[in-house]
Amino acid sequence: MRKTHNLLLKLLLVALLLGVGYLIYLDARITTTFTDKMWELPAKVYARPLELFAGADLKPDDLAYELEILGYRKVAHTRKPGQVARNRGRFEIYTRGFDFPGEREPARRVLVDVGPAKVRSVTEKGQSVDLMRLDPAQIGGIYPSHGEDRLLVRLDAVPETLWQGLLAVEDQRFYQHLGFSLTGIARAAYSNLVSGRVVAGGSTITQQLVKNYYLTPERTIVRKLNEVLMAVLLELHYDKEQILESYINEVYLGQEGPRAIHGFALAARHYFDTPLEQLGLHQQALLVGMIKGPSLYNPLRNPKRALERRNVVLQLMVEQGVISGEHAMVARAMPLDLNKAPRIRDTFPAYLDLVRRQLRLEYRDEQLTQEGLKILTAFDPIVQRQLERSTLEMMDKLDSSGDLESASVVTRLDSGEVAALVGGRRPSYAGFNRALDARRPAGSLLKPAVYLTALEQADRYSLASVLDDTSFSVPRAQGEPWEPRNFDRVEHGEVLLYQALANSYNLATARLGMELGIDNVADMLRRLGIEHAVPRVPALTLGAGEYSPLDMAVVYQTIAAGGFRSPLRSIRDVVDARGEPEKRYELLYDRQVSLQAVYLLQYALLEAMQNGTGRSGGARLPDWLTVAGKTGTTNEGRDSWFAGFSGDLMAVTWVGRDDNGATGLTGSSGALQLWAHFMAHASKRALNYNMPEGIAVSTIDSSSGYLTGEGCPNARSVPFIAGSEPRHKTRCAPKKNGIRDWFQSLFGD
Repeated sequence: MRKTHNLLLKLLLVALLLGVGYLIYLDARITTTFTDKMWELPAKVYARPLELFAGADLKPDDLAYELEILGYRKVAHTRKPGQVARNRGRFEIYTRGFDFPGEREPARRVLVDVGPAKVRSVTEKGQSVDLMRLDPAQIGGIYPSHGEDRLLVRLDAVPETLWQGLLAVEDQRFYQHLGFSLTGIARAAYSNLVSGRVVAGGSTITQQLVKNYYLTPERTIVRKLNEVLMAVLLELHYDKEQILESYINEVYLGQEGPRAIHGFALAARHYFDTPLEQLGLHQQALLVGMIKGPSLYNPLRNPKRALERRNVVLQLMVEQGVISGEHAMVARAMPLDLNKAPRIRDTFPAYLDLVRRQLRLEYRDEQLTQEGLKILTAFDPIVQRQLERSTLEMMDKLDSSGDLESASVVTRLDSGEVAALVGGRRPSYAGFNRALDARRPAGSLLKPAVYLTALEQADRYSLASVLDDTSFSVPRAQGEPWEPRNFDRVEHGEVLLYQALANSYNLATARLGMELGIDNVADMLRRLGIEHAVPRVPALTLGAGEYSPLDMAVVYQTIAAGGFRSPLRSIRDVVDARGEPEKRYELLYDRQVSLQAVYLLQYALLEAMQNGTGRSGGARLPDWLTVAGKTGTTNEGRDSWFAGFSGDLMAVTWVGRDDNGATGLTGSSGALQLWAHFMAHASKRALNYNMPEGIAVSTIDSSSGYLTGEGCPNARSVPFIAGSEPRHKTRCAPKKNGIRDWFQSLFGD
């Protein structure tokens, strides 16, 4: 008997020690992680702020769209931040303000008068405003693998009626219990016994917080015991205000695709697009009521059920003395008052993909998903909207079957910032990002690298150099010899260099590339921005290799920028959770090609749009919009490309099949049409073709390349690097009142 008694004592002692050890483990788990979990925040990604000033290129409908995606409420007269009153082109805007790196844009009421295409004036209290910025739209976030998102708020910023209503509904004895409620547990146990399964938990707010932070949602006795123990430990270490504040920031209140909405502050923005402190009583009650079942009482999907639940909460608030019966009556008469603005967050998956990839070159995943960083980008919602419209409209015209795909990249000419990006025919769908990952032959899009290599050698080549556009053969060590052909299967004999590029003659280009040396052409591609290896074979001159639309955007951005290469940037600034600037992505660039050589190349690309393979795009462009660009078509029409630029934007567009099948399109009939439609609606400035030092203009005979007189047959004004002009002359003397060609028209009178 004594042995049995001693054994029981030992077992009891072991169990006690194990229990104490387990409590120590739970206690350590709470004390070492609770504070971090309180302030665990994913990174937020923001678009560029819209700058408003007199003379800004902006249409009234574009400003209205920007305000719409920002969630500004349309009212008759603005009274608080986040409201706008519009009368045609006159906007009264009460801005929200925003903390930018190094400065704060204050909340203020301004009047913005917008003409058909430009801002006429910006005033505040009758005084002119030189420059102001709207708060930038949040376009997405970088969330942990579980997809949770939250917007933190301090308890003293939460409306008193909201947190008191929360306690009235969820935990009336919050300030009296030590983490758990015996009556609540007893009530839940009875319900579970009657039903024969676990249907109720009887949890306090502290227990719910513990469950959300540390435990799984499964309903088991073991998990419930852990929940109670950890709730008691949490109450021993932290005061009630800290626990309540954490719960307000953590509670789950719905789902938006893969993004989980946590906390009242973020829910207020999501459902009402209103700051938490500005919520009306009817809105507060709706959010409190959703805690019982965020999906069941989701007002966007189940408005009637949500309305009934909201009114139940209002009645409980009256019974607990939180509000008066009169206030509840007014609140019950209110509609749901949901945000009707389009929810744009995470609806630009291709651009967000680019941002994530660039961030992960310098940040660890836990920094991006826990430290509450603000990522300020160059994303332009207005340009993106037009790119998406052009993609949808033109792809339907080019391919009604829906078999073809498309991808486009748009950059700012002056900064190299990526302003917009589409990764597929359905822009808002996440998945394979063709703008970054579809690697295909580039066809004639690579030809400018061949011609630029030649034009750098001013002692050997000029725009008027005569090239041989006839067939030839290059033997290969294995297999058949390489025998390029022109697209039209026609040999054009002797052609001038600028004509060969403008008309995309394969034979002349391939011969030129062979003369220059394939290694030199490959080196030029590297200098223009292609960082991966390219095949050093003769077919490189005609686009062999694998290139993404982003690769081609780097190349053409360098060409458009006069030979200055800069990394294409999507990110401008990174700001930490305290609002302090953490990293600024400065504009970095270095000259890779001489300005004079690039200037001559741009002339040939202008000619391509005027009289060459790009001329069909001119029908979609307004007369004032001067652009330069190049078509690209790969073998059997598998890939249709176009890359080009105006005075403010550079864009690359690809059209093709994911299975690499034939499209039936050329660069001109496919990608160019989409590109031109976009540029016609998005570009605000014509190409500014300023002549650099060291360039001279001469009149040549466009059939022979000889110098000739103005007004002579085939006379054409062509730029040359000084000293490289043709040595031969025609016998035609200069004539007065000669016909002015398009090149001369670029410079005005």
